[in-house]
Amino acid sequence: MTHNTVLPIGITMGDAAGIGPEIILKSFAAGLPYPAVVYGDALILKQQAKDLGIALPIISIASPRDIPDQGIGVLNRWQPLPTIAYGQVQAQAGRGAYEYLCHAIDDAIAQKIRAIVTAPLHKDALLAGGIDAPGHTEILAQRTGTTDFAMMLSNPELRVILVTIHVPITAVSPLLSIDKELRTIRLAHQACLQAGIKRPRVAVAGLNPHAGENGRFGNEEALFIEPAILAARNEGIDATGPWPGDTIFMRARRGEFDIVVAQYHDQGLIPVKYLGVEQGVNTTIGLPFIRTSVDHGTAYDIAGQGIADPTSLQVAFSTALQMTRGVSHQP
Repeated sequence: MTHNTVLPIGITMGDAAGIGPEIILKSFAAGLPYPAVVYGDALILKQQAKDLGIALPIISIASPRDIPDQGIGVLNRWQPLPTIAYGQVQAQAGRGAYEYLCHAIDDAIAQKIRAIVTAPLHKDALLAGGIDAPGHTEILAQRTGTTDFAMMLSNPELRVILVTIHVPITAVSPLLSIDKELRTIRLAHQACLQAGIKRPRVAVAGLNPHAGENGRFGNEEALFIEPAILAARNEGIDATGPWPGDTIFMRARRGEFDIVVAQYHDQGLIPVKYLGVEQGVNTTIGLPFIRTSVDHGTAYDIAGQGIADPTSLQVAFSTALQMTRGVSHQP
């Protein structure tokens, strides 16, 4: 055991019944490019390491500074989990995933870790555990008191940021406003700057087919999206649109734009995930620290089989490291 002066990256274990523990263990076994600690359950990780034939020591630690010389340091201020059945919604696993995330958030706010990388949680398990939250993004925003935030999905070919996230499609239009559009465009610009793009080109998708076609298919573009784009341009942001949703992602993929502002969840996530979840990263923009995540769920259908691909977690880790290049390594 060593008391390290390096700020590690914190990885949250997510739902113990899913593939989170497996992809974390495989990532450590493959070698991470920077020190990390896990917020999760040491006994669960030990059992999965045994099942996977991974001989890394799993060591419970009291502080992120206590990075072990060898093996995986695990932080857990919550109770140990009971025996967990793979691939099933379980209240204890859901509550545990929430508690690990909250622990990591608190340590990130206190600048005890450099960034947070999250393994997947399951919304039904969260609810069974007494947590009524639609996902990571909302928990992160609530616990940090963040009001201006957005979910960005990215891979080597696309960056997409969302105006609305986990809401029914019928609720999207009533949630739109000039202010909400403008805030998301600003966050898109910020995300690109964090990625090292000096002059970000922000493309804004329309809500309706053909971006409304001058009001023929809807007026949200004229009421909310166009005024927000104009306001952003007056602030010096290179924002354009609204562009039709059926071509904007193709154009961004070809290099015309650096990021796309999508109006709702599936409008933005379908094109990103169609290109493959293996290289996908979910980043929450606007938080007081960097948070990245895998671009997939708990994969209950393959949990416990030893066949989960850790690539998305590894890419999320590398992305968090890249985005925190300007952050001090000293606690």
